[in-house]
Amino acid sequence: MFSLPELPYAYDALAPILSAETLHVHHDRHHAAYVKKTNALVEAAGLTGRPLEAVVAEAAGRGDKALFNNAAQAWNHAFLWRSMTGERPTLSGALKDAVGEAFGGLPGLAEAFVKAGLEQFGSGWVWLAATEDGLKLLSTHDADNPLTRPGVVPLATCDVWEHAYYLDHKNDREGFLKRWIAELVDWTFAERQFAAAQGQGAAFAYPAPMAS
Repeated sequence: MFSLPELPYAYDALAPILSAETLHVHHDRHHAAYVKKTNALVEAAGLTGRPLEAVVAEAAGRGDKALFNNAAQAWNHAFLWRSMTGERPTLSGALKDAVGEAFGGLPGLAEAFVKAGLEQFGSGWVWLAATEDGLKLLSTHDADNPLTRPGVVPLATCDVWEHAYYLDHKNDREGFLKRWIAELVDWTFAERQFAAAQGQGAAFAYPAPMAS
């Protein structure tokens, strides 16, 4: 069975951009519900013991929307928590060079990121990802994620479902996006993901399932 990963920081570590109340609701309720539903659906689908990444891929291949939606959302949220930090590391190294090549620098990335988030109609995610053609910003609807796209390695993601920011920012998605990209991205984690995309080390993986 899959477990709910603990947050990699205290509940109040991302305040005031994301409050402790938001993280308690988002992590302890929303994320936990996806994990619980995934466990029930995985057993019914005969996929017990498979890594979550494999479950997402198998569900997509089978067209099993219920399993895909819950398993992908369980994975997306685990990746989201790792994408953020209250320590505000700086963009550096090879990833900084790649951001410069793709977006002209961090200000250009921030502008493109906010635009992508605002143009995401309804629920979904904005991803900074490494692709065979360089860095790209990807927008996915609902539970969809880069795991279904060959050759794409996500570096960071922002949840633009309203429950992710509404308690703190109400309907001001633009204000939330601007502060998120400027202050919350864990560039150290993103750099590790970028290195993994270049064949240096392993990319993020959801915690392996435990025997029930």
